Amino acid sequence: MNLRDYRNRTFITGRTKVWFIIAGFIIGLIFLKSGKAVVSYTSSDKYCVSCHIHPQADQSWKLSTHYNNLSGNIVHCADCHLPPEGHGYLFAKAKHGVKDVYGYFFKDSTKINWQEKKLLENAKGIVYEKSCLECHQNLFPVKLSVNGGNAHLFYTTSEEPLNCINCHLNVGHYDRNAIHAHDTSFGVTVTANQAIFTEPAKVEKFQNFNEMIPGTNVSFEMVAIPGGTFNMGSPDVEPLRKPDEGPVRKLTVSKFWMAKTEVTWDEYLAFFRATGSQGRTEGQVVRKKNVDAISGATPPWGAPDQGWGKASRPAITMTWHAANVYCQWLSKVTGKKYRLPTETEWEYACRGGTETPYFFEGNPKEFTSYGFLKKIFGPDTANISSRVVYKLNSSSMTKEPESVKENPFGLKNMPGNVAEFCFDFYSPYIYKADSAEVVNPKGPSGGQEHVIRGGSFKSDAKDIRSAARDFTKTKAWLVTDPQMPKSIWWYSDCIDVGFRVVCETDSITGQ
Repeated sequence: MNLRDYRNRTFITGRTKVWFIIAGFIIGLIFLKSGKAVVSYTSSDKYCVSCHIHPQADQSWKLSTHYNNLSGNIVHCADCHLPPEGHGYLFAKAKHGVKDVYGYFFKDSTKINWQEKKLLENAKGIVYEKSCLECHQNLFPVKLSVNGGNAHLFYTTSEEPLNCINCHLNVGHYDRNAIHAHDTSFGVTVTANQAIFTEPAKVEKFQNFNEMIPGTNVSFEMVAIPGGTFNMGSPDVEPLRKPDEGPVRKLTVSKFWMAKTEVTWDEYLAFFRATGSQGRTEGQVVRKKNVDAISGATPPWGAPDQGWGKASRPAITMTWHAANVYCQWLSKVTGKKYRLPTETEWEYACRGGTETPYFFEGNPKEFTSYGFLKKIFGPDTANISSRVVYKLNSSSMTKEPESVKENPFGLKNMPGNVAEFCFDFYSPYIYKADSAEVVNPKGPSGGQEHVIRGGSFKSDAKDIRSAARDFTKTKAWLVTDPQMPKSIWWYSDCIDVGFRVVCETDSITGQ
């Protein structure tokens, strides 16, 4: 090869490289432009609504203050459900996109529990805090209310991380039950044309009886629970148990009465109407001429029943303090000794003489919905669904007592429906403190939180075992309460805890 041929070949090769670079640059621009167009289009409201066709998406969004407001500005789907650009925007878009595509092809939207998807714990995974703060940079605007200022001050100074949607869950999707004001009409309506009880039930022997609340048309059934000895807690071999459930202790319980069901809205509203102070705010002292009078709950914020209905559904969102005061009031108007059950009484009654994980046959490993294979094939629900209202059959709300079968003692909804307050303070070590046999034991003499038992409509099957323990989370359950100090009567962020009452036999002559 001579020098001229070498130079020509080198020139052609170099010229080809230049054209390749130019062509690549042009193709890159085309892909970049089309890519931006694709990203932009798939982040538009039109595209989002084409996939998310359920009412909680389009209809509730257009009724919300993010769409229907005085300024006329619209907060678009991607403004909340994707982080700002530069904060993982494309990664989050790809992640949610994969889930949406999977749901589009493999799920039936009519069978999805949209009520559950609206809950705060689920919303936290699809609403980004940085997106909220990107738009709302001034947390203390001039027109902010005093309660709003207190809430935002708590947000900025809290040691624990909080989310904007803890308080503003429904600004993006309207919910008529989410009212940021005292519900002064709550519990006012009384059912007419029904006989009013003038006396409580007269009990002459230890058997089931129907308690009647004087001055109301409300009654409820009390079940006679025979005394006995049982093993409290779960053995080490019980599937999915937790460390605070053991060691197992052999305990003896004296006979007592326990309410057949959790305290219903009908029962609790009788207390609310008799003792509540309409219009009173937290922290004010109510003075009454009768020094023995019981001061009851203030009007709640929003709708404690969540719009699901009241009547025979279990009352929810009241605090442990409110439940305890209810028992004091019920004792006063009936002349009997009503109170919250001890943790020992609760588990004894829940078991109904059984020593298995549930009062019916079944393995927690078969019932639980946790685990990769369970998400594909689903858990066993044949024996549990007719006896417990829990995560898989509740539609994310409470149910009436008629929906489940009784346990061996004749009680309903001991596990499931709503978790239930116990009288005891909670301690994870109380079982280890005394392993000897004792009679009618009580919990620690003091503490910060109280025991709750039974799990709820939000619980997995592993958390509704007879031995499963939990406790109140007072601070976390009052995050969205805008008042300072926080309410002592109502939880703002707990919708699945209620209570049932027991009656002491020695409070009735001859028992």
